[in-house]
Amino acid sequence: MSHRPPPEHARRAFGLGGADVEPVVGGTGWRCGDVVLEPVHDRAQGAWLSRTLAALDVPELRVARPVGASDGRWVVGGWRARRHLPGVPEHRPHETVIAAVKLHQATVSFPRPPFLGDRRDVFAVAERLAWDEERRELDEAKGGRLFEILAPSRRPVRATDQLVHAELFGTLLFDGDKPPGLVGFVPHFRPAEWGAAVAAVDAVAWGGADGTLLRHWSHLPEWSQLLLRAVLFRLAWHALHPRSSAVTLDGLRRAAGEVTELL
Repeated sequence: MSHRPPPEHARRAFGLGGADVEPVVGGTGWRCGDVVLEPVHDRAQGAWLSRTLAALDVPELRVARPVGASDGRWVVGGWRARRHLPGVPEHRPHETVIAAVKLHQATVSFPRPPFLGDRRDVFAVAERLAWDEERRELDEAKGGRLFEILAPSRRPVRATDQLVHAELFGTLLFDGDKPPGLVGFVPHFRPAEWGAAVAAVDAVAWGGADGTLLRHWSHLPEWSQLLLRAVLFRLAWHALHPRSSAVTLDGLRRAAGEVTELL
C-alpha cells in the first residue's frame, strides 16, 4: 500500500476531487467512494492493466473495471483507478483453481504484453529459471537446493503459450457466495494450465490444501509437468525474494513433495 494518499490533482483527474479517501484494508491503494486509486510503478504496465481489465469478460468472475481519467488516460501522476469490489482475500483453493481455468479460457486470444521481455523483477526472473530460459545460482537455504533436485525432472511441454495470471491465490476477493473478484493481473505468457498450476501449488504450500487438489485437476493437459514448473517458479521466487523465510519454505517443501508423487 502506498503510505501517502493519492494527491489532489490525481483524484481530480478521475473525478474524485471531493471524495474522502481511506486505505484499502489488506490491499494496495486508497478507496474514494466506489472507486479505488492504486499506485502505478510503471506507466506502460499500469495502462496495460487497465486496458486488459476493461476488455476481460469471464463467466462467473467479477472483474474490477478500470476508471479512466476525464481526458481518457488510464494513468495520471503515477495512479490508476478501478471500481471497488466488495470482498476480502480468502483461502478457497478449489474455487481459486476453477477461477484460474475460466480466466485463462477468456485470455486465450489476448496478445503478449510488449514489456514482458524487459521485466527483471523477482517474478519474471523466477519464471525464466523455472522454464530453463535463464540460469543463475540460487541460495540453497532459501529454496535453491530443492530447485536443483527437482529441475532435472523437467520434460518438454508442447502446450501453446498465452496470456496468464500467475498470482491468483490469495488475491481473489470473496464475498459470501458471490463469484470471486479479480482486481489485478500479473502477466506471464505461458500455457493456460500453468496459471492454474501455480494457484494449486500456492494453495498446497500456504493455503491448507493437500495433494487431493492437485490430483483433482490431473485431467488438464501436461498437468504434472506444469505443476513441476509451478513449484520451480515458486522455489526460485522464494530463493530470490529478500523477505522469504523458513516458514514459507516449509510450505513449498510440502507442495514439492505432493507434486513429485504425480511425476
